[in-house]
Amino acid sequence: MRHYSIILPFCIVQNKLAFVMNMVCKVATKSAVLLLAGIVVLFSIGCSTFNRDWKKAAQTAVAPESMEGRWQGHWLSDVNGHNGKLLCIVSRDGFGDYQARFKATYQKVFKFSYTVPLTIDQTNGVWHFTGEENLGKLAGGVYEYAGTATLTNFHSTYRSKYDHDVFEMKRPECNETAVAK
Repeated sequence: MRHYSIILPFCIVQNKLAFVMNMVCKVATKSAVLLLAGIVVLFSIGCSTFNRDWKKAAQTAVAPESMEGRWQGHWLSDVNGHNGKLLCIVSRDGFGDYQARFKATYQKVFKFSYTVPLTIDQTNGVWHFTGEENLGKLAGGVYEYAGTATLTNFHSTYRSKYDHDVFEMKRPECNETAVAK
């Protein structure tokens, strides 16, 4: 009987430990789901204003001496082959500085948008630009951009700590306002 008195408390402790571990896993799973839902909501908020601005930019004529306006195409990661649809609105702020607002699609489902300030120089009808933006730890940190644009084509590369990529875009047709959805 003595050996039962040693085993029984051990079994009770083991059962309680299993119960506690099960509860920890449930809480961790719920936390991960809530975190993922929060990230999706955060990115969706930016996309809704992007869609509104995309439609508004369709109504604005493109100035021939500017790379401002709408661009659409795709992105491709040179590191892992990930790719997706890419939209961009290039505009000037009140101080004459340029910014590029991107909306990218990943796996045809996930959409995210962000803005990159650009430094632009024009030479012989070609705009050369660079930019840098910190997209946060979850997105890979600081991204550096460099590229060129003409009246019809936009080519850019980007580089971050974990990835480097290519953007290829063209001006959309005036009747392609539904593309941002």
